[in-house]
Amino acid sequence: MLQGRTEEEVFWFRRRSFLQGAAAFVAMGGFGAALAQQRSNIVELKGDAQLNGQPLRAASVIQTGDRIETGPGSNLVFVVGNASFLVRQNSRITVERGETLNTVSVLRMVTGAVASVWGRGTSRQIITPTLTAGIRGTGVYTEVFPEQDSRSYFCNCYGVVDVSAGRERDLSRAEYHQSYWGEAQPKDGKLLTAAPPINHTDEELEMLAQLVDQRTAWQITGRKGQKASDAGGGSGYGAAKPAAGGAPAAGAAPASSGGGYGASPTGAYR
Repeated sequence: MLQGRTEEEVFWFRRRSFLQGAAAFVAMGGFGAALAQQRSNIVELKGDAQLNGQPLRAASVIQTGDRIETGPGSNLVFVVGNASFLVRQNSRITVERGETLNTVSVLRMVTGAVASVWGRGTSRQIITPTLTAGIRGTGVYTEVFPEQDSRSYFCNCYGVVDVSAGRERDLSRAEYHQSYWGEAQPKDGKLLTAAPPINHTDEELEMLAQLVDQRTAWQITGRKGQKASDAGGGSGYGAAKPAAGGAPAAGAAPASSGGGYGASPTGAYR
C-alpha cells in the first residue's frame, strides 16, 4: 500500500542506472575497496541533494557526521561500513559517527524516508521525532510524516530491533516485516501502535542487502510470511499491542514473536 509515495519511488531499483551502478560497486569490492581506492561510496544519486549544506555530487564521499538533505524527485543510495541506505526525496537525515569513522552509530531522521540494511555490530540506533529503534543487524524501513506532527512509521523487515516510543518498548524479532507507528500524540493511550504495511518493497531490501554482501531473511529461508492486510489488517506487532509499560496485553501472543505479514506476492507494497 502506498501512502504519500509513488510507484516510481518504490521501484527505483529497476532503473538501468542503478542496476549498472550497483553491479559495478559490488564487482569492484564494495565499500572497503572504495575507501581504499578513494572512490565515492555513492551507488546512485538521482536529482538534487545537499551534503552539509553544499551540493552533493555523484563523486562525493559520505562520512559519518554528515548531514544529508534530498530535494523533490531525488533518490540517493550509499554505503558506509557494513550498512547501506536508500534515502527518498524530501528527506533530512544525519549519519552520526560510531566507534570509527566508517561506523554509523545513529541514523537521525528529521523528515522523509530511508530504507536501510545493517550488518551485525555494536549498538546502533535510528531516531525520529517520535520513535527510537535499537539496531542489532537487520533490514528496516523508516518514514517521518511532517504533515502528521512528525508521526513516524517503522518496519522491522527482518532481524531483531528494540523499538520504543516514550516509555513504551517492544522487542521485535521478525523474519518478514513487523510494523509500528510512533505516534505524535497518544492513540487510545498508547504512543507505540500497530501499523499496516506501507511504502516499501521486498526488492528494495534485497538490493540494499546485496550492496553489503548480505541476504534478507526470506532469501535465506526461501519463504515469506503472511501479509498482514490479508490476515485481518494487523501487523505482527498489531496482533499483540503492548499494555502499559510495553508489556503484551493479557492473553495476547508476544509481540516479539516475529511473523509480520506473510506470503505476499513479489513486488507487493509494504
